[in-house]
Amino acid sequence: MTSKAVFYHAGCPICVDAERQFAEKLDPRQYQVEIVHLGQAKNRISEAEAAGVKSVPAFVIDGHAYHINFGAALDALK
Repeated sequence: MTSKAVFYHAGCPICVDAERQFAEKLDPRQYQVEIVHLGQAKNRISEAEAAGVKSVPAFVIDGHAYHINFGAALDALK
């Protein structure tokens, strides 16, 4: 059984690097990874906020938000 991991980002250089360094390296046998570009999918910002995301890039894994670095606050994406 795999866990779901959602990687939220905004397309900035920090986010793109985090996607390469983390999201693409998660073991697909353990994690079903969904990548969400909030700059292109603004309708999902409220979903990210509800999951505890304050800034991107960030993962939500099994209902817990993990912030990797500060690229952009969610408020800046609205």
